Amino acid sequence: MEKAIVLLSGGLDSATCLAIARSRNFECYTLSFDYGQRHRCELECSANIAKALGAARHSVMSIDLRQWGGSALTDDSIDVPAAQGDNVMPVTYVPARNMIFLSFAAAWGEILKARHIFIGVNSVDYSGYPDCRAAFIDSFRRTANLGTCASDEGWEWVIETPLQAMSKAEIIRTGSALGVDYSMTVSCYNPDSSGRACGICDSCALRKAGFAAAGVPDPTSYQER
Repeated sequence: MEKAIVLLSGGLDSATCLAIARSRNFECYTLSFDYGQRHRCELECSANIAKALGAARHSVMSIDLRQWGGSALTDDSIDVPAAQGDNVMPVTYVPARNMIFLSFAAAWGEILKARHIFIGVNSVDYSGYPDCRAAFIDSFRRTANLGTCASDEGWEWVIETPLQAMSKAEIIRTGSALGVDYSMTVSCYNPDSSGRACGICDSCALRKAGFAAAGVPDPTSYQER
């Protein structure tokens, strides 16, 4: 059985990505990051999802991105805004986050001899982050091939992005068919101390719209407003 690293945030997209990898008979090693994010409740969710979906091992890497801030997710002085729906780069963008995460995944993949890395990036219903674009993923793949033993040992990385061209509704339908329990996931950028979603941030708006379009009941626990 081939091994794969699956980046698992604890959110809807990454849980679906793990389910897809498992359906393709990969032995999955899930990787989450404690990077000082405001929504740290996602780490408990990721551990539960990894167990529920049969990951061979779940690992959490600690990186303190709060040292630099620069994002509403890593700097408490920057408020998480309500969904904006425009072309402005959201303040919830964490600079180079996927580049950092993929680099760690490649390092672990070398050790495990896992040649596939799954990441739940999407270019349809997403928040406009530059590190979700197909061009970036392809560029990283080429860089990883040059910067690891792949270049000397004659193998290549495969960066799997099964959600890249899916709408949020399509992602939800796919995950539901594969048995994903979306009540275990969290998408909110600004949950309360009990883990309830704010219901108004960009990520919550995309999640709500996705369930509505998919015709699937939304199991999310939202804050009363």
